[in-house]
Amino acid sequence: MQTIVRRILAMIPTLLGVIISIFVITRVLPGDPARTLAGENAADSVVEKLRVQMGLDQSIWAQFFEYFTGLFRGDLGFAWHTGRPVAEDFAARFPATVELAIMALLIGIVIGVPLGILGATKRDRIADHVTRIISLLGASMPLFWLGLLVISVFYGTLGWEPAPVGRIDDAINPPTHVTGLYLIDSLLTGDWVAFQSAFSHLIWPAMVLSVGALAIISRMTRSAMLEVLGQDYIRTAQAKGMGQFTVIGGHALKNASPSIVTVVGLEFGQLLGGAVITETIFNWPGIGGYVVESIEATDYAPVQAMTLLAAVIFLVVNLIVDLSQGIFDPKVRNA
Repeated sequence: MQTIVRRILAMIPTLLGVIISIFVITRVLPGDPARTLAGENAADSVVEKLRVQMGLDQSIWAQFFEYFTGLFRGDLGFAWHTGRPVAEDFAARFPATVELAIMALLIGIVIGVPLGILGATKRDRIADHVTRIISLLGASMPLFWLGLLVISVFYGTLGWEPAPVGRIDDAINPPTHVTGLYLIDSLLTGDWVAFQSAFSHLIWPAMVLSVGALAIISRMTRSAMLEVLGQDYIRTAQAKGMGQFTVIGGHALKNASPSIVTVVGLEFGQLLGGAVITETIFNWPGIGGYVVESIEATDYAPVQAMTLLAAVIFLVVNLIVDLSQGIFDPKVRNA
């Protein structure tokens, strides 16, 4: 418990730094939010009235104090380009981003971990070379190019992918809201029509988003497995005649798990905070697309809130990953 408290207290300076940095950065960027909202041809009196309503007529210190104290009240600000509080917009859009990130991470784990194990057990053979090439391509491939390619081929040419608009077909009602995640909600309510439609809309952007995570998970799994497979106890187990499956799954993978869990946790935080490109390309109604709209509208509050949310996600994921090491490593658990 003391470790958890110390780690949480250590987060505070980081969060303060993020809050101050993003506030300053948004204020020095070119553009006038009031002019953007009013329109280029609006009269100066209209723009000035909007500036007063948005609080932009106050000093920079007054604006920061209002923003900072609002955070303690759970007030993330007001999104002028949508006409709603940022917290309401986040509550409506964040489940879509979470669902996309979870599916992308699952794809990365299901494909990346076996690839890493295959590469480690077949070191310097054809299978290992193929695995390393896949990891290299995944790490270096631009997501915007891959996303456009997937839409062009699988939607435009083959017709396998539904139109990249939204989370479900327009003709199908969303499942009854339980968690906000369409796949889980449709399973809980037994709405198989909604499940099929939601899955078909989700799988392609998730596959595109998973490419980077797949590459990193595969490389880390291979590296961790190679280190473990070179240990004496693995050679002893093999000498005793244990089966390959038992040696790899029961001994090697278990001891390589701390490194794999660490990279999986960090990738989940990365996927939650970095799905902007994928969401924009596939018109996915998540936080990423919302932030892009806010940037185009020069709307400060949503950008500040998303940056703060991303920082909190990374800090919390790091904390969970560190604490989870005790499950796999007795030395950490007993420290």
